[in-house]
Amino acid sequence: MSHTPAGVRQTQKLRTRQALLDAALALLEHQSLSSLGLREVTRTAGVTPTAFYRHFEDTAALGVALVEETLGSLHGLIGAVLAETGDSEERLDRSVEVIARHVGAQPAHFRFIAREQHGGVGPVRVAIAAQLLRFAEEVALALREEPGSAGWSTEDLLMLGGLYVDHMVITASALLEAGPAGEREVVRVARRRLRLVSIGRTHWLDERPPLDPPVTGGPTVPGYEDRRP
Repeated sequence: MSHTPAGVRQTQKLRTRQALLDAALALLEHQSLSSLGLREVTRTAGVTPTAFYRHFEDTAALGVALVEETLGSLHGLIGAVLAETGDSEERLDRSVEVIARHVGAQPAHFRFIAREQHGGVGPVRVAIAAQLLRFAEEVALALREEPGSAGWSTEDLLMLGGLYVDHMVITASALLEAGPAGEREVVRVARRRLRLVSIGRTHWLDERPPLDPPVTGGPTVPGYEDRRP
């Protein structure tokens, strides 16, 4: 009886899982996840339907894995940019460059995110929303450390972080539409829009209306308290 070493089995398992993800991504170039058939995926990947269930419960679970593959790696890249020296405008400019490079390297992944963010598969929508909220929290935590954030509330910092993240999503979609030929113009406009947000930020505390009461159960940014006087 022959025995396959555990390391080899694990490598084969990972290879099959990646083949399923790659097959799904290729098929999703021309259709939504809600219309994707399991047998389509396995036929394209060259595996049996039984093999699919060793890795994913259903196509929704496969979609969630694609979300993680697309956005999960960006946390480290964006985090490294936010940790760099320089003012927030310089760092956010560099974040636009990171997004442009990532979209250029993985257009199919970002096309999937753009389509499924408001698509018909609930678990995938939830996974995308969770990733974007995590980005907003990370940006808010980085902004909190800047002198310009003195007097800002937790809620307002998270709102600002969300604005920057929304802008990154819009920029990614614009890059997909423009293609390589239009990348420079998309990046130029993206930077101008970021500067507009930055100008608004510097004047946010000039005339502050009374705070609306917070909504209970809403998202919070862990690690710091509301510091608005």
